[in-house]
Amino acid sequence: MLKKAYTLLLCVTALLLSGCGFHFANQGGIDPAFQTMKLQSTNPYDYLSREVRDQLRAHQVTIVEQGDVPELRIKNSTIGSSVVSVFKQGREAEKLLTLNLTAAMYVPGRGEFPLSVRNTRTFFDDSRAALAKSAEQDVIYNDMRTQAARQLMIKIISLQNQLAAK
Repeated sequence: MLKKAYTLLLCVTALLLSGCGFHFANQGGIDPAFQTMKLQSTNPYDYLSREVRDQLRAHQVTIVEQGDVPELRIKNSTIGSSVVSVFKQGREAEKLLTLNLTAAMYVPGRGEFPLSVRNTRTFFDDSRAALAKSAEQDVIYNDMRTQAARQLMIKIISLQNQLAAK
């Protein structure tokens, strides 16, 4: 009996949420005005630029070289690390890895809108496995770049929603 009541409550909750128009913020696709876009980067072949390009394509955005279309400009990407904890001997035990991405979205007739993304991860610094440590750190940085590209797409969708509301 309790299982049926729980199932009924779950169904009623789902029906109410879908019936009232509830949706997550920044959910949805790219508007037709943003379906064609230019992508400008200082290094178009680095990992971050490729991830941003892949995210744009995943959202059905056509990337062009010329035209009077919105332009995503990847201005700067910095990677840093800081020591979070140390061993008893005074060596680094844990690091905080940080990725900062600054970009701008230029919309013709509307101007340039700054976008920024910041990702952080912790990394255990095992001095006994130097090669494994380096490879693991590279994997973590690439994962951070992938996440930054996803977050940049969320910010672009948020920007297009703000521009549509004006």
